[in-house]
Amino acid sequence: MARVAERLCAWLRRAGVGFARACAVAGTGLAAPAVWASAVTLGIRWGAGTPWSWLLPLMMVNVGTYALSRPVSRAARHLVARWTGTVVPAGYREAGPVTRMPDGRWWNGYSYELTRRDALLDQRRRVRARDPANARDLRFTVILGCTAGPVAAVPVAAVAAAVLGFARPEPFAPLLGALGLAVALASAPYAWRLLVPVAVRFLRPSAAMALEGRVAELTVHRADATATQAAEVRRIERDLHDGAQARLVGVGLSVATARKLMETDPDRARAAMREAQEQAAASLAELRTLVRGINPPVLTERGLVDAVRALALDVPLEIEVSAGPGPRLEPPLESALYFGVAELLANAVKHARAGRVEVTLVRTGTLAVAEVADDGGGGASVREGGGLAGLRRRLAVFDGTLEISSPPGGPTHVRMAVPCA
Repeated sequence: MARVAERLCAWLRRAGVGFARACAVAGTGLAAPAVWASAVTLGIRWGAGTPWSWLLPLMMVNVGTYALSRPVSRAARHLVARWTGTVVPAGYREAGPVTRMPDGRWWNGYSYELTRRDALLDQRRRVRARDPANARDLRFTVILGCTAGPVAAVPVAAVAAAVLGFARPEPFAPLLGALGLAVALASAPYAWRLLVPVAVRFLRPSAAMALEGRVAELTVHRADATATQAAEVRRIERDLHDGAQARLVGVGLSVATARKLMETDPDRARAAMREAQEQAAASLAELRTLVRGINPPVLTERGLVDAVRALALDVPLEIEVSAGPGPRLEPPLESALYFGVAELLANAVKHARAGRVEVTLVRTGTLAVAEVADDGGGGASVREGGGLAGLRRRLAVFDGTLEISSPPGGPTHVRMAVPCA
């Protein structure tokens, strides 16, 4: 007897949870059919003989279904993930960053605009209008309204029938109420489950959608790479103009002065030559620093691991560099990971105020992974226009990823991974 009571209580709990989930699925799945029913009711009230009586209901059906398609799809995806742990990829086309071009205009992946605000507004409108996921969400909304929505409404309707039955004074009404309660208890644990296969089958992004999203992403990366290259060229030109070029001009003036004073004032001539020698040495040091910033010689000659170890010697922190075995990577990949590590070490010094940093370089299967962990204050995040956002975009050119774990108070752990097969 106790076991029967325990099973009954367990069934009632399952029925209660199932009824709550069925209500959620019915409310989500029957939103579009409710719009359809309202449109049909409006058409009937207007009357078949009224000219253009079908036009407004038809517009209500089309506009209402389209407006509900994305919220319904997102709600269904959320419910499936929350109840079953099955994650259905959204597959929506993401808006890429807007990029300022050398001529001052802003490129948003589709057109050039004069201001950043105009570029963002135009980008959002185009991304939403051209997203192939719109057709998928529209199809899913219609299918859900014809399958999982009505099925989930069975226990809801049964409970409504039970309430009406027990509230009516007719002799047969209690029988109807008892029947409705039995149907509700029997169907509640299962009525919502049809949502899962329907969502998994019809909400997945298709191969064509994934390909279009990849093309759009590469278009954004191309524009960003063009702007980054132009900015780098301007930086190199400015460094040469303000540094080495100015010092070389000084060297020329000192040599010219020494030539004029060679016979009349040898002491001043020797002083001018010493000054010219010092300026030439400073120019050479600046040129070497500039070359290391463009492409460090140690990276080209000895590879990523030795280049990172050499970089660690110039950083005022306690840095431990560990590396696993493996062949050298392609030069573009080594360069991307090297400058990524350099930027993370600079952030650890300037922002995190770390005392110790661990750098790990490994190659796992078809991935080259660089991990940087510091004991600083944490709080690092990817913000638009920030250094980490730029680092993520540079890695994305190689299909790489950037993962950051940096809770307030620390520590910070950053993982960069790029395919190297």
